[in-house]
Parts: sequence; structure tokens; C-alpha cells
Amino acid sequence: MQFLDFSAVLVLAAAITGSIWILDVLVLAPRRARTLDLDGGLRGAGKPDGEQGLPWYVDFSRSFFPVILVVLILRSFIVEPFRIPSSSMEPTLYPGDFILVSKFSFGVRLPVIHSKILDTGEPERGDVAVFRYPQNPSVAYIKRIVGLPGDHLEYRDKQLYINGDPISQEELPANQPDSAPGYRVLKEHVGDREYLTKVSKHRNSSSWEGEVPPGHYFVLGDNRDDSRDSRYWGFLPEGNLIGEAFLIWMNWNCVTGGGNCNRIGRGVE
Repeated sequence: MQFLDFSAVLVLAAAITGSIWILDVLVLAPRRARTLDLDGGLRGAGKPDGEQGLPWYVDFSRSFFPVILVVLILRSFIVEPFRIPSSSMEPTLYPGDFILVSKFSFGVRLPVIHSKILDTGEPERGDVAVFRYPQNPSVAYIKRIVGLPGDHLEYRDKQLYINGDPISQEELPANQPDSAPGYRVLKEHVGDREYLTKVSKHRNSSSWEGEVPPGHYFVLGDNRDDSRDSRYWGFLPEGNLIGEAFLIWMNWNCVTGGGNCNRIGRGVE
């Protein structure tokens, strides 16, 4: 998911409009009031004293600063929307799904500089995380966290092992809604989490083995044979986390009449 750093735009807009508003309150408004006191004939025009003839930039800032500030707070610290662009998380998420991401699940971070200012939680195995791609932080990726710091992981023959133990897998019948030709759909169990993955019947999976270092995580796509994940580019640094996906709020195919309307409102398992 290539994304504009909209937080930086909001921070800049809030800084400019807020500064103009403060400047108006402390300097410009008192100056206008003194001017009006010298010419009482300008009063009674339908506006409070000192508000006649507001410069356009002051009027704009006073109107939009509160809106920009609220959007900045919501988007930076509470929830942020993303759109799924690829099939790497099928059958959990499909291309065209619009998701909501909790920005405080993995700690509250400042916008733009991404420094954590408050610990509100840590990732757990099975969480679906949105993060800044380590090889290109301007791109947002979404994968499932399967390895925590200190875990020894192995993925071979389409089976995931955590600390030497195979993850429980249950194959779903081919007539299930999430099944697709040429793929097997598996229900995996990690701790108390349960979710679906799919693997190709005809292609070999990329194997991997190693230990997750401190301050990092190992992530996989649910579409195990069609996902560029930690098996290819390495571990995910904790500082790259954006938040946890929790809801599908819209699907593009539904908007264009192509179906998938039943996905709207579905939680992200």
C-alpha cells in the first residue's frame, strides 16, 4: 500500500492555521478592536466588535483549525483507514477491502517521527498488523505476526513451527466460500487465535528458519505462496508498526457492483 504521509500534511496544516489563529487572538484582534474604537461608525454592522473585515487567512484558519486538529488526533492516535491492494492476505483480506486500523493497539506514537510516547499494548501471535515496509518506509504493508522476539521459527512444506512445535492446521472442504481452484484453505490455531490461510496445491513454498531478535517480529501473509513477507526481506522492527487491523468497513467490488458486499462490517480475524 503506497501511501502519502497524510499525517505530515495534517501536522503542517494544523501548525499553520493554529499559529495564525493564535496570532489573531494575541495581536491582530486587539489591533482591530483599537482601530474600531477610533472610528465608532464602523460598529453595529452585524458582527461583534473586532470581527468586521477579517483577513481571509484569519477567517480560514479560525474556521478550519478545529476540524484539522480533530482529524489529526483521530487519524494519528485512534484509527486510520487503509485499502488492501493485493492478494497476499487472502482469504482473510481481499484486494479492494477497505480496513480500519487501531493506532493505539501497539502503543501510541507521534505522527511523522513515529516515536512511541505511550505503551498501550504489544503485538501478539496472530495479530494482523499494518506497518511501514522496512525496505521502503513510504509503503505500508499488512501481514500477520507469527513470531515474537526470542521465538525460533521454521516454515517448511507449508507447515509453520514455533519453538519446535507445529502449528495446528485443519483443512477446509473444497466447497467452502473461501476456497479457490488450485489452493488448499487451512484453518490455523495459534494460542487462542484462529484464522484462515491458503496454500498452492502445485507450487512449493519458500522455506525459512531462524530466531527472532529482540525488538523485532516475524510476519507472514495468509496467502502463503503469494506473499512477500519476512521470509524474503527479514524481520519487522518494532518501530515500524502502525497498528492492528480490526474491521472491513467497505469493499471496492461492492461499490462497483462486482459483489463482495457481504464483507462489509466483517471483523479481521
